[in-house]
Amino acid sequence: MALPNSSFLPLLALLLLYWGFNLPKRQPKETKLVFYVHDYLSGHDTSAITVAGKDGPKTSVLHFGTMVAVDDRVTEGPDPKSKEIGRAQGMYINSQLDGKGLHLMFSIIFTDGEFKGSTLEIQGADLFAMMEREFSIVSGTGYFRFVKGYGIMTTQFIDIPNLRAILKLDVTVNHY
Repeated sequence: MALPNSSFLPLLALLLLYWGFNLPKRQPKETKLVFYVHDYLSGHDTSAITVAGKDGPKTSVLHFGTMVAVDDRVTEGPDPKSKEIGRAQGMYINSQLDGKGLHLMFSIIFTDGEFKGSTLEIQGADLFAMMEREFSIVSGTGYFRFVKGYGIMTTQFIDIPNLRAILKLDVTVNHY
């Protein structure tokens, strides 16, 4: 087998470089979502429980160091009877010395609708005394592979004595 003419190789290299730099670049898709998380630490529909704290599992989530496991309903609207589209599963820990801030680490697992079978991974601070707070979308699966983004969490309803809340998550993500 004969080697190609040596003057052909630089031409081939230039052609490949031109092709590589001028191909249309794959642009990420932007998806905006709004959904509601129903976080209930009491009642017949409890979806979160304290698993550790300074007084063991009986510690209030409002005390520094308390860890809570969650399996909250995710719905299309704020009404508890709204259609369930997923679950928020993971944990949060009260990570502020004065007890007024949480650190969130949970997955939104879509079980119905357009994104069924996909997930979004959420992580960040939740200074729950603020009406609005921002959090990070750090990963995802399915429709949301290679995702990065952020969300704004707004408290729609809160009952502190009974530790029940409905949170609106307004999410913007970029993915391929």
